[in-house]
Amino acid sequence: MIAVRSQECCHGVLPLLRTLFDIALLRKGPDSIPHSPVLLMLSIGLWSLAAFVFTTLIDSAGGSDIRREVLGLAIAIGCYFTVIAIAGFGNRVLQTITALIGCGALIFLCFTASLVTVGQLTGTTGINLLVVLYLMWSISVEGHIIGRAVDRPLYVGILIALVIFVLQYTILRIAFPTP
Repeated sequence: MIAVRSQECCHGVLPLLRTLFDIALLRKGPDSIPHSPVLLMLSIGLWSLAAFVFTTLIDSAGGSDIRREVLGLAIAIGCYFTVIAIAGFGNRVLQTITALIGCGALIFLCFTASLVTVGQLTGTTGINLLVVLYLMWSISVEGHIIGRAVDRPLYVGILIALVIFVLQYTILRIAFPTP
């Protein structure tokens, strides 16, 4: 009986992961995710795992703080919620936030794995390049998601994502000044 329940759980999670990967690769939009608070909680759990792994691996070198990651997510979600509400698509908030958090978690995990691997092989130059590529991919995915959520072209979504990134970055720099 336990094995059956385990399989049922995997059958629910694997399609979500596949959908999130397709969204992160710009093949699908947030409308591909069912309107479900349970899926939002799964995405938050996945993001929490990604943030824990990142801060555990990177914080050992003094490079990250879980509070910073959580605040950054809260700022982004608040901004995207506001954009969706102002655009008049409030019925799409749950799916969009689920997609943003879930895809962010997948990208976060890929980034962490790449950072650990590339950092050991290439040093600072490789890490800097990886950070730039991560930001470009992340902003593109967020732009794709928000653009689809508010029925706007990709370039408008990317512009919205860039503005939110700059706002998020500015607030985080104020909240967590570097010595």
